Amino acid sequence: MLKTSVHRILVALDPASGHHDAQEDLSQQVMETLKQFQLSDRHKVILSHVVPIEHSEVDIIADRPSVELELPYDRLTQHLQHYQKQLSCPSELEIVAGDPAEEIIRLAKIHQVDLIVLGSRGLTGMQRIVMGSVSSQVFADAPCSVLVVKPTERTERFL
Repeated sequence: MLKTSVHRILVALDPASGHHDAQEDLSQQVMETLKQFQLSDRHKVILSHVVPIEHSEVDIIADRPSVELELPYDRLTQHLQHYQKQLSCPSELEIVAGDPAEEIIRLAKIHQVDLIVLGSRGLTGMQRIVMGSVSSQVFADAPCSVLVVKPTERTERFL
């Protein structure tokens, strides 16, 4: 059970990343873990998603008509709203662009959260070195406690 001293929780989700439903499964696992905290009106949850942007893509995005950007944003908002409906406490949504680990830490500082909850892709060995680990970086640099939800075996196969 979550201690009563924790009032603000940042939940980093990646609900719509593409390939398979594995990221969706992991996001649902994160939400199921969050439900175990028996949240009440004393808590506030910030559901977040970081859209990763490579430096080279910044100029391209700036040149696109705003209509093209609205559809992915709307889809992400709908996904996060789906998770938001599962919560029994006050909540808000944050969709930002940038380096995932840096943005999660930045949001944690802005919202002065007591806990960050995020999923792990379950990378090991060379995959972890090459692809990097957002959860490891957040764990190392976060201004608060971090709960990393590991994927189940079924989810790991598809990540």
